[in-house]
Amino acid sequence: MQEKIINTLDEREKYIKQKSGRITLPLACNNDSLAGAVSQRACVYSGARVVLNPITDALHLVHGPIGCASYTWDIRGSFTSGATLYKNSFSTDMKELDVVFGGEKKLANALRELAARYNPPAVFVYSTCIIGVIGDDLGAVCKSAQDELNIPVIPVQSPGFKGTKRDGYKAACNALFQLIGTEERKTTNPYTVNLLGEYNVAGDLENIKPYFEEMGVDIIVSLTGDSRIEDIRKAHCAKLNLVQCSGSMTYLAKQLGKNYGIPFKRISFFGTDDMSTALRTTAGFFNDPAMIEKAEEIIRRETERTGHQIEEFKRRVGGKRAAIYMGGAAKAVSLVRAFRELDMEVVIIGTQTGKRDDYEQISCLVRDGTVIIDDANPLELRELLIRQNADLLVSGVKERFLAYKLGIPFCDFNHDRIITFEGFDGMVNFAEEIDTTVNSPVWNLPVRRNCCNSRKQEPKKSGSHENIPFHEKIINTGASANVEELCYS
Repeated sequence: MQEKIINTLDEREKYIKQKSGRITLPLACNNDSLAGAVSQRACVYSGARVVLNPITDALHLVHGPIGCASYTWDIRGSFTSGATLYKNSFSTDMKELDVVFGGEKKLANALRELAARYNPPAVFVYSTCIIGVIGDDLGAVCKSAQDELNIPVIPVQSPGFKGTKRDGYKAACNALFQLIGTEERKTTNPYTVNLLGEYNVAGDLENIKPYFEEMGVDIIVSLTGDSRIEDIRKAHCAKLNLVQCSGSMTYLAKQLGKNYGIPFKRISFFGTDDMSTALRTTAGFFNDPAMIEKAEEIIRRETERTGHQIEEFKRRVGGKRAAIYMGGAAKAVSLVRAFRELDMEVVIIGTQTGKRDDYEQISCLVRDGTVIIDDANPLELRELLIRQNADLLVSGVKERFLAYKLGIPFCDFNHDRIITFEGFDGMVNFAEEIDTTVNSPVWNLPVRRNCCNSRKQEPKKSGSHENIPFHEKIINTGASANVEELCYS
């Protein structure tokens, strides 16, 4: 299958090259962030923060200037069923003199004060760009504080300029791995799983848990949505890891496999088909006839219960043209399948942190004529939305106002949403959201969509792609597409 995917993409690139008479370059992706630049791609620190911050009872301390602490608990929109310490934001508030003389003493004092005030079961300390420049020994300070306070004080090596958001994911996974395996779990149930890359956005987890409980499967921990330090310590006791967000958690899944022999399966809980596949995958792994039968019963029951609602929404939105622009590739892939369920066509699909392998997979899911783009800046995205005549943009909050100014309906699928989209009920919610958005009468008002290409100006590049031409950021999957048409004049 991998060979087939690569060959398919290569054949498309060769065809476009022959058709256009130009040399097509590979899609540029996975580029480093530039410190201080206006980049669409997030930094290493932000990658670490979005993974670890949903741990509800941990204390999260940012060692750096106060501005970095603005990237805090609400970036994920992760709900909690108990502890709320994660909703507090703490920073050492590095000033000019601290930069000159070092901030290690300030960090040590902050750790003592916060531990005395909040008594947390663990502390995560995040390094930022400034710390990477001045060279504070984060590891030594955390080790000393851990011995003094008798709680885990875990350094998260995440200077923002030292790579990409993916490097932040890896730093977060390394931090989690320092906790995993430090406590045993006493249970008689042989069917146990971890959910990796499930962040409980808008309370999604409550749509998922009951199905696994009905199948007889115990979820040890959800990493990291609504998770607690005590449960993270026991994650090594699971028999299977189910990876929802592959971009952020595949590294941890591989580490758990290497050190504890736990296999992992990539799944998705978004969309009726993907949710059904996740339940079948879990039951099939444990190979228990009763569990397999129960999984099929759940799928049949829930599909019948929600199917007529989805069909009604499908009738109202079928044939509409959707544009997808997400942070990670896994969500983008799930959205393609979900729009297929609603009989909608995907005309643009892009991510900020996707790798070439991700785009190869995407290219085999979308129809001919779909534009695939990596790390677009607002001008580039605006151009493509107009050219592809999109009826809807599904993205994160940053792109909301771009869509509104163009008179294009917008659906927030990222961390700021307040509606659950996972599971069978979540798919109904998503379909209703799409219907309400696309068919709102406000879009009947006249809006002039001026193409920025008409001014014949080169658009500004995002920070992480400062020297990368626009045509190297995109692939058009249409066999008859001309690369010239996708470049700026």
